[in-house]
Amino acid sequence: MCINHTNRRDFIKTAAAAGAAVAGVSALAVPASAQAREQAVRLEKIALTNVRIFDGDRVTSPLTVIIDNGRIGISPLGARRIDCGGAVLLPGLTDAHVHLRDVNTLHALAGSGVTTALDMASFPPSLVDSLRGLPGLPDIRSAGTPAVAPGSPQSQIPTFPRDAVLTGPEQAIQFVRSRVTEGSDYIKIIIDEPGLSPETIEAVTTAAHSARKLVMAHATSTAMVVRALDADVDMIHHVPMDSALPVSVAARFVSTGTVAVPTLTMMEGFGKLGIPGMDYAAAEGSVAALRRAGARILAGTDANLTPGIPVQPPYGTSLHHELELLIRAGLTNREALRAATSLPAQAFGLRDRGTIKVGNRADLVLIDGDPLADITATRAVRRVWVGGVEYAPTIG
Repeated sequence: MCINHTNRRDFIKTAAAAGAAVAGVSALAVPASAQAREQAVRLEKIALTNVRIFDGDRVTSPLTVIIDNGRIGISPLGARRIDCGGAVLLPGLTDAHVHLRDVNTLHALAGSGVTTALDMASFPPSLVDSLRGLPGLPDIRSAGTPAVAPGSPQSQIPTFPRDAVLTGPEQAIQFVRSRVTEGSDYIKIIIDEPGLSPETIEAVTTAAHSARKLVMAHATSTAMVVRALDADVDMIHHVPMDSALPVSVAARFVSTGTVAVPTLTMMEGFGKLGIPGMDYAAAEGSVAALRRAGARILAGTDANLTPGIPVQPPYGTSLHHELELLIRAGLTNREALRAATSLPAQAFGLRDRGTIKVGNRADLVLIDGDPLADITATRAVRRVWVGGVEYAPTIG
């Protein structure tokens, strides 16, 4: 999240050197290649017996789930049996807004049951590539480098790619082509003040859609949310802290099919800093308005380790806090769980996860307690499987 209003300029001067909307860091040392790691992990066939499943609607009565070659299987023949004693099995959790830094961030995510990480801006491409496809660690998608305006906090980062600083709509097609060439899974636009013109935002969105890429918009004020909606972006990350979204604006999320990723954990952190014009109550009110309107809401934290940013939600554990904040803002426990499981899978076209069904990735989180009765039960993690590989939990 970035600060964008005039009365926050003094704060920007201290934080702009990094910009939380982008985790631009040098690629740090990473472990051996994915191929070497694959040789080091063993995909054991396992039968989880006496386990209750969150099926997206309810917690079922006890049954058996098969983990077979990294997927949810059918036959228990030859499987090692694990009696789960009636514990609840969740689909692996998805954090729909993180900024990856190195392989240690993936370990932190896995330890909390987050098996899919959707990165909302990191560079250089070599950093992102080094974190893809590591067996036994969370699967990632990334926006790569976002589109920003001259004079924006991001543009002042010394290592920020110059071709992503856009001065007009004529640069949009080349910007998108460059991101696609680098392997970006979707396109990110920073819509803030000083920000890109409406014409440039629309041009980037059109170019991205022509390239069959979803468009993520960073917007932290009501006016910028409206600008993002006008440009027909696919998802809007963050919610306003200047004022709660009006009913009419929340309704536009539904009519346009735009997805909301509020990142309440980040907004709560900034709300505690006492910065004029940044009121967490407005963020919470915005989520309440979106929920009442029937908008799709995803759980994302803005977890980051970006130097110079005063709010750095921890990887993994912050997603559990995000679920709690979403419920305080008006979502039901069921809706919050969907916001971290089936809904992000649907919104990002990840058809092999988000639910526990035959053929899906064996991304699974075994917990004590019923999260439909008490959402804090998601923190009581007993076991985690990432693509069928067990990972020792660090939360619980």
